[in-house]
Amino acid sequence: MKLTTCTADEVPGLLPDALAGRRVLAPVGEHPERTLAMLRPELPVTEPDAAVVVSTSGSTGVPKGVVLSRRALRAAAESSQQRLGPMSWTCVLPTGYVAGLMVLVRAHIAGRQVRFASSDLSDLEPAPGANAISIVPTQLFRAMERPEVLRSLARYDAILLGGAAVDADLLRSAIDEGLNLVTTYGMSETCGGCVWDGEPLPGVTVELDDGRIDLHGDMAFSGYRLAPELTAATLSGRTVRTHDRGQWIDGRLRVLGRMDDVVISGGVNVDLADVQRAVDALAPGTSAVVAVPDEEWGQKVVLLSTAEQDLAWWRTQLAGSLGKTALPKALTRCDVVPRTSSGKIDRQALLGALLEQKD
Repeated sequence: MKLTTCTADEVPGLLPDALAGRRVLAPVGEHPERTLAMLRPELPVTEPDAAVVVSTSGSTGVPKGVVLSRRALRAAAESSQQRLGPMSWTCVLPTGYVAGLMVLVRAHIAGRQVRFASSDLSDLEPAPGANAISIVPTQLFRAMERPEVLRSLARYDAILLGGAAVDADLLRSAIDEGLNLVTTYGMSETCGGCVWDGEPLPGVTVELDDGRIDLHGDMAFSGYRLAPELTAATLSGRTVRTHDRGQWIDGRLRVLGRMDDVVISGGVNVDLADVQRAVDALAPGTSAVVAVPDEEWGQKVVLLSTAEQDLAWWRTQLAGSLGKTALPKALTRCDVVPRTSSGKIDRQALLGALLEQKD
């Protein structure tokens, strides 16, 4: 079938046709030239039952086209409805990416109209009856400073929170404010979050292979657009092999970070996810950690921060929770910590900024 490219604003109007099998949608988002070069819209879609091709955020610098079938989208929406019950949905996320797209799909499957609101959550207005909304941690962090937004969010029966790791203190504070939060874990390749509050949704199976998370179910994607080798490395039947590490704690999945978060510095393994969590505990949302090549250490941990504290302060404060090798060895000031549309730290942008400064 021919690929229909569109803008994110066109997705709500075209999605019913895609779910009915009359077209295959491909939203073109933040980087249209790169995305179109990857999508190759002049070539047909060969995956059976394909409905939508969503682009990853490209935080690694190499965007991928994730082919989602009608079967997968329906399975993901129906499993969330089994967990929540029928809901009216408010959309505050870009519909060109999977988190916003799935809000539309869930509403369509439930036979409900979607309410759209601003990404800053300033104009939320739940519909009569039961309501749900999907947001990212950055939106929650900013909402905590705005009492009127918190009051609006508290009117929702379920607030799906995903797209990036969330600080534990932020989560507790938000729950104390009366927010009905549900933390979600998933990715574009699984039609968004398929593990809620550490528990797989109905029809989803989670397995750990030497700590690596594998996700199995009908919500699995069909393949990467025009990339069979990459597909074979990630997808086996209906099982998605992730790049994330996890463990079971009291019967719930805890995501520890990415497999490639572990770097070797001075001959010692350093888990960047652990370092990031320790940094976030001191100053949530202000800083990010990356590892850069270094002649002495092999890889060294660098902290990029909007906060005023100097490197000595950070090293002193972090010494209680991190080993000596994991402590930041350099500090770079930045005006803002760049994030992807899903709220994840954009490490590619950060590394690019560091290289520019070095030049």
